[in-house]
Amino acid sequence: MTIEFSAFAPSRVAVITGGASGIGFAAARHFASLGMKVVIADRDGEALKAAGQVLAAIVGEENVLAAATDVSRSDELRALHEQVTTRFGNVHVLMNNAGIQPGSAIFGSCESWERILGVNLGGVVNGCQIFGPGMVASGEPGVIINTGSKQGITTPPGDPAYNVSKAGVKAFTEALQHELRQKEGGKVSAHLLIPGWVYTPLAAKGRTEKPAGAWMPEQVIAFMMERLEAGDFYILCPDNDTPRTLDEKRMLWAIGDIVENRPPLSRWHGAYGETFKAFVEGQ
Repeated sequence: MTIEFSAFAPSRVAVITGGASGIGFAAARHFASLGMKVVIADRDGEALKAAGQVLAAIVGEENVLAAATDVSRSDELRALHEQVTTRFGNVHVLMNNAGIQPGSAIFGSCESWERILGVNLGGVVNGCQIFGPGMVASGEPGVIINTGSKQGITTPPGDPAYNVSKAGVKAFTEALQHELRQKEGGKVSAHLLIPGWVYTPLAAKGRTEKPAGAWMPEQVIAFMMERLEAGDFYILCPDNDTPRTLDEKRMLWAIGDIVENRPPLSRWHGAYGETFKAFVEGQ
């Protein structure tokens, strides 16, 4: 077990943005089951209230804070930080998980792009800048988990604003971990959670039943905790459709576009279809 993993202990404090549903809520329930004090932040007031009640039943109402927060607004996250530290003291686990995926187009509206980047990337930057310094200064074990996406690595066509936001989360979290590990005696680490296909409200797309290929949020959190304990930075999650080996091939091909001077997104370029297929199959 790493020093940082000891942040997940009874009475430690966890803050999860986007914590009222999906992966964030699964994380909040798991942290509560460990006896931690749990803070969930979300924009959905009804879901936030219901989630808070579930968490209170697990760990006690006195150990739960559910706060309506727009992570794209630094003033709202500063207000959340003040609430958390006043009530619970130092933060030990920060999970910047809030995200939206309404769809986007290269020449789509500026407002849509600004909102997606503001929540998905800005929310991560805001959360780290506002909560991170206090976590480091406390001298206590701490973990920062930022939720990325495979789409931020392979950047498939179809949703460019989401891809750009998640690519930014990857680059930011890599820089954050480099910064943290330079601190002498530092006990805070950063990690990039890279979910696979997960059945959440964000990804349901109108479905009322979990597709066979998708994982449940609880599976993602179980995998995340296993890999955090092992000290992994890149927490690359499989699902029931995509094994890690296939993810690795796709990611290697994506970086190969640069190295081999292929057209961008060549996986989806007709001239490279058979070559990519042979690469995946190891031929």
